[in-house]
Amino acid sequence: MTKREPMTKLSHSVAYLRYSMTVQPNAPSPIAIMISNNPEQFASDNYSGICPEAMEYTLQANSGSVPAYGDDEWTQRATDYFRQLFEIDCEVFFVFNGTAANSLALASLCQSYHSVVCHETAHIETDECGAPEFFSNGSKLLIAKGENGKLTPGSIEAIVHKRNDIHYPKPKVISLTQTTEVGTMYSVDELVAIHEVATQHQFKVHMDGARFANAVAAMERSPADITWKSGVDVLCFCGTKNGMAMGEAILFFDKTLAEDFSYRCKQAGQLASKMRFISAPWLGLLETGAWLNNAKHANWCAAYLEEQLLAIANIELLFPRQANAVFVKMPEPVLHHLRQKGWQFYTFIGVGGARFMCSWNTTLERIDELVADVKGAIALHIS
Repeated sequence: MTKREPMTKLSHSVAYLRYSMTVQPNAPSPIAIMISNNPEQFASDNYSGICPEAMEYTLQANSGSVPAYGDDEWTQRATDYFRQLFEIDCEVFFVFNGTAANSLALASLCQSYHSVVCHETAHIETDECGAPEFFSNGSKLLIAKGENGKLTPGSIEAIVHKRNDIHYPKPKVISLTQTTEVGTMYSVDELVAIHEVATQHQFKVHMDGARFANAVAAMERSPADITWKSGVDVLCFCGTKNGMAMGEAILFFDKTLAEDFSYRCKQAGQLASKMRFISAPWLGLLETGAWLNNAKHANWCAAYLEEQLLAIANIELLFPRQANAVFVKMPEPVLHHLRQKGWQFYTFIGVGGARFMCSWNTTLERIDELVADVKGAIALHIS
């Protein structure tokens, strides 16, 4: 009698699935039950899963033995495609997440005694736990105000001229977010105007592209037009919010700024040994056009959601809906009612404010369900 191997957790799951399909053929599978218990939400595009194109390329990259640390065909093909897409011979690096991308990119542009000018709502200021300061060994963030989440030449100049003595951290970088944290966009004219200020003061321009694909889709301009052709030196291009499991691409349009950047990534724990599992899904998005199609779908769904919500009394738009985020103001009892019904969304923008974010796999059916619950809550608590 042969010795029976211990059943692993995976083999146990497979065995149970086979059992459930044979002994209980009409019963819902555990996977189906799991999916039904995790319906679409509108809190963040980070909630969405992996899109088919990214998954397919990931599975292809899983075949055979491949060189590590980025010395592989998948990474080379992805970096070459970025250069083609952006129409420039740029340096490309891959990291796991957006906080690392922004923080390491900014650290490469600053000395510890420098500072970064950013909007008061910028992700690097509000949601990265001091990582930009940490990785730059102390570069201070100088926050400026601006309507609709955007910096202006005037707001930047106000920071620059606030103080210029030796006791104050010297401004060195302007950080922009495209799209902004309130879902708006910098036009090409606005970017060029900011670049003129940057040139005047010898600043570098960093762009947090957490939803860069959505901006490209909404503006109908080329990636080059709204980055290096408008004065951006470094772009952090997010894949996670656009159909990938994880992975950001950092593009240095000025290649001299990327000197020794690979060492920064290694020291920060951002050098993936199996780099192909970040670069391959990126290649899947790029080669198939899914990076843009996913963004177009998310934007279109947000436009539909905006239209439906604004048709309801007592609902107001907080910021112009320009991409895949809808910011609205509604009565607090309505927000509470929606949470009681299981809806998840963010309210970081003040009393009565809510953000609803659409993603690559948002469905009209789920939007209609949300709108119906909003109408029901209005009728119950307000009317």
